[in-house]
Amino acid sequence: MGAMQAVELEPESGRSAVGEEPSAVEEVGPNSPGGEVWDVRFAALAEEYSRLLFRVAYGLLRNQHDAEDAVQEALLRIYRTGLRNDQGVEIADEKAYLARTVWRAGLDIAARRPKGIEPIEAQGERRELVASGRSAEDELAEEDERALIRHLIDSLPDTLRLPLVLSAIEEMTSREVAAAMEIPEGTVRTRVMRARAELRKRFETIRARTKTAADSHG
Repeated sequence: MGAMQAVELEPESGRSAVGEEPSAVEEVGPNSPGGEVWDVRFAALAEEYSRLLFRVAYGLLRNQHDAEDAVQEALLRIYRTGLRNDQGVEIADEKAYLARTVWRAGLDIAARRPKGIEPIEAQGERRELVASGRSAEDELAEEDERALIRHLIDSLPDTLRLPLVLSAIEEMTSREVAAAMEIPEGTVRTRVMRARAELRKRFETIRARTKTAADSHG
């Protein structure tokens, strides 16, 4: 079935793919007679937004396998239901609707996780940082500010990190982020401002500690 061909994803750590789904989804798409027009439109949507969907899912789940599952589940939901709301009205904002669908799929997957289990990738990143002996101060001293900022963003609470990632990295508008996370648009703007302020404070704190350490060794 053309619409359900493999969809390539490009997470930061490498490339992955969402494979073709079983025959259970081989049903007529709801947006066009016979389904052929919908198949073509769905394939185009999947190709255009697959990376965004993965980044939204990964930002929430912090696990590549779970994020891929969330994207797959979201695409299946969208294929089966089309771009229509509960009243059958065509969705105007495709990007926000797809982001909201994968967000909900990610929440479902997160709810099924055993309590207190940290995502494997997060554990690995922490072990790698400790094993390397590289502190945040070391990274700044070596002018690796990009890596430092990434670590600082990852350390933010989800309520601040996710709106910041979606708006700053994915370049979604406040309205689109609000639709995806299902929170008020004003809340999105407030959380992004708080996230930026917190990052600035943490960055300046590390900069000051680094300068103090350098002065003491000088």
